[in-house]
Amino acid sequence: MSENRSTDAPGPMGIDELLERVRAGYDRIDPREAAAAAEAGALLVDIRYAALRDRDGVIPGALVVERNELEWRLDPLGSHRAPEAVGHDLRVVVICNEGYASSLAVASLRQLGLHRATDLIGGFQAWRAAGLPVAAI
Repeated sequence: MSENRSTDAPGPMGIDELLERVRAGYDRIDPREAAAAAEAGALLVDIRYAALRDRDGVIPGALVVERNELEWRLDPLGSHRAPEAVGHDLRVVVICNEGYASSLAVASLRQLGLHRATDLIGGFQAWRAAGLPVAAI
């Protein structure tokens, strides 16, 4: 027996539409807002891969968790969680290189119940361009 699909079923979605839909579900923040959030206790999470961190440096105090480990490290109920993953109410600001992969990562974290997760508009490059602290590795 074959599966019948309704003619009203949505078709494939491109990445630009997916990003738009994901981002419509939360408020993203700019570099100055991210710095203020960190000062107020938010956890900055850098998901860039090692070559980018080596090349450009890191944000002092940010937790480095590569994208492929993010959900396991930030799930407060997970067996592989980072010590910083203290609860679902934790304010998390995800940072990628330019602010694209971080949006998709936030969608995943929100599915895990981290309802205060957001990302940095423009990513690490925007942080650095704003003149905020960066440390060499």
